Amino acid sequence: MSATLLVTGASGHLGRRVVELLLESHQGSLIVTTREPSKLADLAARGVTVRKADFDDAKSLDAAFAGAERLLLISTDSLDVPGRRITQHQNAVDAARRAGVRHVVYTSLTRPEPGSPVTFAQDHWQTEQALAKSGLGYTVLRNNLYADLLLHSLPQAIATGQLVAATGTGSTAFVTREDCARIAVAALTSTFDGKRTLEVTGPSAVSHAELARLAGELSGRPVQFVPVDVERLKAGMVSHGLPAFAAELYASFDVAVAQGLMGEATGSVAELTGKVPTSVASFLTSHVETLKAAAR
Repeated sequence: MSATLLVTGASGHLGRRVVELLLESHQGSLIVTTREPSKLADLAARGVTVRKADFDDAKSLDAAFAGAERLLLISTDSLDVPGRRITQHQNAVDAARRAGVRHVVYTSLTRPEPGSPVTFAQDHWQTEQALAKSGLGYTVLRNNLYADLLLHSLPQAIATGQLVAATGTGSTAFVTREDCARIAVAALTSTFDGKRTLEVTGPSAVSHAELARLAGELSGRPVQFVPVDVERLKAGMVSHGLPAFAAELYASFDVAVAQGLMGEATGSVAELTGKVPTSVASFLTSHVETLKAAAR
């Protein structure tokens, strides 16, 4: 019999895609959790067990996780209060242990160790430590930056002719959300019950200078990479209406890239899924119309 699987955060982009892939391939029981079960009524109609899970209410998670053997813990989006997400994840790890879960798959961040400039890296690092101390089997998936995010930044760069960043000569091993979903499914459905930490990346790393060139080639409008220091980058984002805390967060990723923390490409996706991950060039080519529209 296939193990009973559970996916948290199933109403989010990544969680929903994981569930869709599982429905195509998994033969056993599937449980999904969300803060608002009504959003997943369509999944319930397809035979999925939908439960409410409030990570701020530790006791409520016992019922939410009951019966699960392998659990995908998708990191929450609670960045409003420092330390809140760490508490939420600790609650989830503790509840998984009480529920008798054998293995937890967790979506972490590339290189979240102490010293990372990324503002919320400590949330992931503390969660990884909680898993290490829990006695549970686990797979930590340290996802690099989504290539999907480029569909927000590159159209603006194409429209202005400038890709402004504080990444210097650093590169990023962007990975698509689709590949992150596929490796999460592979880890969740695996029979691996030990402990492992995997860096999840695309097939190669690209610099912002290379991104500017690709954006120009695909859109038909030249784009220049404009390197700036991090303070100028943050000031520019704030001047365009971004809240200061958000500017600090986005800029912290540029610092990580500049320090070389996001540039190592690994074979994890291919090893677990059997399929080579999508490159940035291929991903952008598949969305070429979005880029061309920005040039008009």
